[in-house]
Amino acid sequence: MVASVLLLNASYEPLDIISMRRAVSLMLRGRVVAACNEAIEMHSASDTMEIPTVIRLRYYVNVPRRGVTWSRKAVLRRDRYTCAYCGVQIGERRKGRQLHKSDFTIDHVLPVSRGGRNSWGNTVCACATCNQRKADRLPHEANMKLLWEPKTPRSRYLVVSGEIPAVWKAYLEV
Repeated sequence: MVASVLLLNASYEPLDIISMRRAVSLMLRGRVVAACNEAIEMHSASDTMEIPTVIRLRYYVNVPRRGVTWSRKAVLRRDRYTCAYCGVQIGERRKGRQLHKSDFTIDHVLPVSRGGRNSWGNTVCACATCNQRKADRLPHEANMKLLWEPKTPRSRYLVVSGEIPAVWKAYLEV
């Protein structure tokens, strides 16, 4: 049973995954229409209501595409917990043990001590070994090379975890 509903803009662009409670509220106020035939029955003391698993707003809502907010966690996710210097990834073995999320840190390409800032273009994911080796130096000073150029992610992504209902896959880039 799906405990949430996919909300689409009037243009069928996925906006959010909302709770059943929010979906019922939008339906009762006439703000949305069903976008699929699959529905879940909800029972109250005196009534039964069918809630579609995908709903679409009746009117287009302009959603400004602002850049993604920088954070340590977001940098680690952007780089997929892969060291930008040696390429070691989460789940790989190093020194006889498997690497976990907690084994990765943020490295400032231009160190903070030299005026580097917390920005998408100046921070990368690094394993503890590479981060300590680079220290307060530029990569070329530490005789290290970045495997990729750090960039700002293009946009916010709708993150769906767990099993995705088949009906949603038509609207999501899976």
